[in-house]
Amino acid sequence: MKRMLIAMDFSPVTARLVEVALGLCANHEVSVLLVHAAPPEPDFVGYRPGPQTVRDTVADELREEQQALRKWEDKLRDQNVQVEGRCIQGAIVDTLLSEAEKFAAELIVMGSHGHGALRHLLLGSVSEAMLKKSQIPLLVVPLPDDEKAEG
Repeated sequence: MKRMLIAMDFSPVTARLVEVALGLCANHEVSVLLVHAAPPEPDFVGYRPGPQTVRDTVADELREEQQALRKWEDKLRDQNVQVEGRCIQGAIVDTLLSEAEKFAAELIVMGSHGHGALRHLLLGSVSEAMLKKSQIPLLVVPLPDDEKAEG
């Protein structure tokens, strides 16, 4: 394997996700693409942009997510991993798959939060959608049970 995409969402599973991915890279020269797919801005009725406070909040969140992504890039570089990070706003599953295809990823590594059935019913599951849509092998790293109990 030469190219791996790691889907980052900065949830509690992120550290474990990176640890597992690095284990797969050990003793191999693997290029890693960290991708954070930020949700698109909310749609508003009409053609006018949403309220300024909403736009400011979204912009602040994106800046924080970009900073978090840069910190993970730095951590991986410190471990001599060839890494690049991208923070992209768009539909999460489509964005991850598009970036994986552009990068020619041979594996996508992502986390699973282990949320309850009601939340899954209402919100769906990114990892489930990825499993259905991806033509690239996918490794889903679960949140450890002890961390599920805390969250």
